[in-house]
Amino acid sequence: MQAVENAKLRLKDVTKTFIAPRTLKPTVAVSDVTLDIMRGEFVCIVGPSGCGKSTVLNMIAGLEAPSDGTIFMDDRPISGPSAERGVMFQDYALFPWLTVQDNIGFGLRNGTPGHSLSAGEIKDRIEAHIDLVRLRGSEAKYPHQLSGGMRQRVALARLLANGPDVLLMDEPLGALDAQTRLILQSELLRIWGETSPTAQRKTAIFITHDIEEAVFLADRVVVMSRHPGRVRALLDIDLPRPRNEHVRTTQRFGELSEEIWQLIRDEALEAIA
Repeated sequence: MQAVENAKLRLKDVTKTFIAPRTLKPTVAVSDVTLDIMRGEFVCIVGPSGCGKSTVLNMIAGLEAPSDGTIFMDDRPISGPSAERGVMFQDYALFPWLTVQDNIGFGLRNGTPGHSLSAGEIKDRIEAHIDLVRLRGSEAKYPHQLSGGMRQRVALARLLANGPDVLLMDEPLGALDAQTRLILQSELLRIWGETSPTAQRKTAIFITHDIEEAVFLADRVVVMSRHPGRVRALLDIDLPRPRNEHVRTTQRFGELSEEIWQLIRDEALEAIA
């Protein structure tokens, strides 16, 4: 695959091998992944269970190192975690003893993102992100007082408040009920800045098992195969933005969803057999 000029992220010949705990034999989880992700692009990664989606995300985050190959951000090799790359998981990871506003501000007050900010600037940034995720009036509540959707908004606000260049999201909506999930898909695009110029958007990588979710959110969908995980296909999602609920009823939405399903169907069935 030919490299793209000015890519925000570049994965070049990336392979990840683990030692299986029972057999102590090497297992190749991800093999020879080469992928360019552009600035301001929203990319979803889909594939059958065990295809290495989360492993790829963890390597981009710097939480795991490739066994072979290199991952670049802004043409610099990624060698470990950084505040430039924010990660959001399915389980919210909120501190139960902190309020909404204190959860959102945790990284600013206790990590590197807030080192250059005054106390007033940190307060203003927290307030701005409370408004961004539409939690005004709930800022003094604790996580146990919030619905699942509200908790995930807090987690998203905390991620964005830290000011990362890249958003890495590993099935962040997977634990929500179907109705809340649909609502938050639209909210996520709004918060990401769907109506803003591409240069003003964050670069986003989103892991999901939900094909229709991927088609609704993404500029491009990366389809992975398993044993070992490889990039099987890259699909441009040629649906206009901004996207609303009507797009789900269009013929093109159905065609794209079906194309992705056919690419992963056999391996998905095999994975659960």
